[in-house]
Amino acid sequence: MLLCPFMRLPLALVLCLLSAAGWAQAMRSEVPDWLFPRNPPAAANPPPADDTKPIRLPNSEAAFTAARLLNLYSAPDWHPAAHSPMPDIVAHGHPPKVFACGFCHMPQGQGRPENAAVAGLPAQYIIQQVEDFKNGARRGVAQNGYLPTDLMIRIAQSVTAEELKAAAEYFAAQRMTRRTRVVETVRVPKMDVVGWVYASGTSGDTEPLGERLLEMTQDPEMHERRADGPLYIAYVPMGSIARGKTLAHVPGTGCVACHGEGLPGVGLIPALAGRSPSYILRQLLAFKTGARTSAADEPMKAVVARLQLNNMIDAAAYAGSLRP
Repeated sequence: MLLCPFMRLPLALVLCLLSAAGWAQAMRSEVPDWLFPRNPPAAANPPPADDTKPIRLPNSEAAFTAARLLNLYSAPDWHPAAHSPMPDIVAHGHPPKVFACGFCHMPQGQGRPENAAVAGLPAQYIIQQVEDFKNGARRGVAQNGYLPTDLMIRIAQSVTAEELKAAAEYFAAQRMTRRTRVVETVRVPKMDVVGWVYASGTSGDTEPLGERLLEMTQDPEMHERRADGPLYIAYVPMGSIARGKTLAHVPGTGCVACHGEGLPGVGLIPALAGRSPSYILRQLLAFKTGARTSAADEPMKAVVARLQLNNMIDAAAYAGSLRP
C-alpha cells in the first residue's frame, strides 16, 4: 500500500504545512487581476507578418519590417548611437530557448510596463535576480500566470553564466530614463490591451479609477513598434503621490531608509525612482505574498507586512513620479 507523504510527518508539522499553503493561497487571491493586462487570444492561423515593407519612426534613421519587429532573437534598435555596443546575448539571444534580452528590456535597458527597467541597476543585482528566477526564489505573483514573467523564468533556466554576466554588465552601464508620467485622477479611459499593456479603448468612454493603478501607452502603434522614449501614463488615485512620499519617509521603515533619499538606490539595493509604477506594485505584492523569497528579500517582507494594497499603490506612485 502506498502511503501519502504527509502520513510520515508529525501531525503538528502537517498542520503547519497545510496552514502555510492555505495562507499563501489566500494571499495570492488578494493580488488584483487588473495589474496584469493580458493580450486577447491570438487567431488560430494568423497571417505572416510582412517582411518587405520598411517601417520607420520620425526620430530615427533605422528601418525594420513588421516581421523583424516581431523577431524575438533580434532586438529592434532605433537609436544605436544612444548606447554602447550590445553584447550578442542582448542583441540576439541564444536560440532556441533564450530570446534577445534587448527585445523585452529594450536596447537601452529602459524596459516597458510589462517587464523590468534594468538600465543602471548594479550588475550583481541583475545576476542575482536571474539566479532567483532560475532557482525558484522569485516567481510570478499573478493568480493565472503572466506571460512576460513566465518567459523570464524559462529563459533563466537556459542562459549561461557568461551570457548573464555580459548582459548584466552591459545594462548596468546604461543610463536610466523615465518612460512613465504619473497622473492622479478620478476617472480613466475605458481600456483595451495592446502588447501586454493598456491602451485607450476605441469607444472614448471613461470609467471610475477607484483603488487601482492602471498604466497605459499613449501611442499603441509606437508601443507595438518597440519605440523608446516616454510613451506611458500611470493613472493613480487622487493624493497618491503625497501619501506615498509620507510612507517613503516613515522613520526606520520608510523606503528612503534603504533606497536613499529620492530613491536612487544604495549599493546593491536597487533604484526605484522613475521606474514603472505598475512594475513596482507587482514587486511589492510579490514580497507580501511570498513570491519573492531570497535572503536579500527578507528586509522587504517586514516592510510590506504592514501595507495594504492602497498603501502599495501610493508608494509605487511616488517612486514612479521621481526623476531617475
